Amino acid sequence: MHPTAPFAARQVDGLPDPERDAQFYDGVPMRRFIAWLFDLVFVGLITLGVLVAFTLPSLGLVFLASFLIWAAVDFIYRAATLARASATPGMRIMGIELRAGDGGRLDATTAILHTLLYYLCFGFVLVQIVNIALMLASAQGRSLPDLALGTAMINRPI
Repeated sequence: MHPTAPFAARQVDGLPDPERDAQFYDGVPMRRFIAWLFDLVFVGLITLGVLVAFTLPSLGLVFLASFLIWAAVDFIYRAATLARASATPGMRIMGIELRAGDGGRLDATTAILHTLLYYLCFGFVLVQIVNIALMLASAQGRSLPDLALGTAMINRPI
């Protein structure tokens, strides 16, 4: 990578090379999408459980805040599972994980930042379109949060 490129090579030196180690990136965009669907279902079920548990004590008022509860559950779910295992349960089912630029697993700070940037991208339609296009078109299938943090989604090493 050229030293004047927007994201310095030092951020991704530990990641597999997409040309020499293409097996780490084969099928990752589709696996990432399917993992996202799994996680959407899991978060939905957890959120439903929280809503049901608090419906009676709140006399049903909890449903007024259901979107905020879903967002909080989703944020905690993503940040905590990325920090613990470098993958959400959906990612683990699909055999992929998010790796830091040094090739290692994510630390808690990077997991939280990745989740915040994920939400930022998700909140703006044009940004999300660019985000999806990047994942589909780039050799490493990296998203905008991945580029900003020097991370990459890879097939889990065996």
